[in-house]
Amino acid sequence: MQHVSDELESSVRYYCRSFPTDFSRARGSHMWDTSGRQYIDLFSGAGALNYGHNPQEIKQQLLDYLAADGIVHGLDLRTEAKNSFLSDFSSLILHPKQLDYRLMFPGPTGTNAVEAALKLARKVTGRANVACFTNGFHGMSLGALAATGSTRKRRGAGIPLPLGDRYPYCNYFGAKVDTIDLISTLLSDPSSGFDPPAAFLVETVQGEGGVNAADNEWLRRLAGLARKHGSLLIVDDIQAGCGRTGSFLSFEPAGIYPDIVCLSKSISGYGLPMSLLLIKPSHDVFDPGEHNGTFRGHNLAFVAGRAALAYWRQSDFLQGLDRNIAILDEWLSAVIERLPPSAAEARGRGLLRGLAFANEGLATIVAKKAFQHDVIIEVSGGRDHVLKFLPALNIPSATLTEALGRLEEIIELECLANVGAAEPLRRRAS
Repeated sequence: MQHVSDELESSVRYYCRSFPTDFSRARGSHMWDTSGRQYIDLFSGAGALNYGHNPQEIKQQLLDYLAADGIVHGLDLRTEAKNSFLSDFSSLILHPKQLDYRLMFPGPTGTNAVEAALKLARKVTGRANVACFTNGFHGMSLGALAATGSTRKRRGAGIPLPLGDRYPYCNYFGAKVDTIDLISTLLSDPSSGFDPPAAFLVETVQGEGGVNAADNEWLRRLAGLARKHGSLLIVDDIQAGCGRTGSFLSFEPAGIYPDIVCLSKSISGYGLPMSLLLIKPSHDVFDPGEHNGTFRGHNLAFVAGRAALAYWRQSDFLQGLDRNIAILDEWLSAVIERLPPSAAEARGRGLLRGLAFANEGLATIVAKKAFQHDVIIEVSGGRDHVLKFLPALNIPSATLTEALGRLEEIIELECLANVGAAEPLRRRAS
């Protein structure tokens, strides 16, 4: 019998092909399908569920708000829910970090945030082109897609995607090539064909592009290069932000102050659509209504987002996050040590991590086998060669360890089968 999805849904559907079952419910870091089978989720809605599925603290706030007939849809009207979110975001995130930003709510998705940021940068600078980076991913609408590296994704536009200057990301040519020096040379040479851009659009960790992480010095020098050429620095923190890399904003360890920051995914804390721009006050130049949208700043997302911010007051949450980062980091190091030389490398930061295999087909095989062993994990990178870890920030450490144990067995078996190691993999010391 044909599945209703196959019968009625567009062929563009994607994730259901990787995880072919009918899910019925979820809580924390577990999901269940209609047969009652339980899965450990290391995917977290592609990073939209940093606090897990249906976190009780956030869910109760939503239920109470709905029961009281709170405003659900309010355009950009002032509402109690919005006011509370703004106040808490300022007191918990901006003020302690000494960040002076205005908040703008564009349309509800990450690509809406990127489009608004690009539009604003062009208005501020009067320039058209935007500097973007190899392996970058910024969304599927045309402006964001023009700044995206993936040929496969850009090809879907069906038209040329202009106004993007592609530069090499940190360590794109290896550690011996200084890509900031390269970019600086191109922008300083009047015959290079590269003009100073309206903005540099960058991810501190490239989630979809292969979990490549820029080092802090590279980010600081990029910020300096942007200032030198009168360009804005836009940090796309849609996947790497909201605590995913350890700090709430991924660029904090670099000590930089971007002109614009794009947030989405887990800013609502519950998978509710919401996106947010942080804008330096001097760049807040849109006229009233010049950038608009019906579903910007949805009030249920404000309620959930405010409840999610409360986690960042809790010492047990912060300690658990540090503990999970250490567990995953130690596990990656141990697995790589046991694999044949140069078979894999660890990438990323915090709980946005990747295991990049030299055998390009291996990550996909491991992810498929993992699903058969009730672990949900995805792959990324231009060749789908990176096993990508996105566990909930507050996943119980025992659950994380259990999932990693299952993955370790699969990786060992598949590496032996596909890499052709002459001897068994080295065992960890007990």
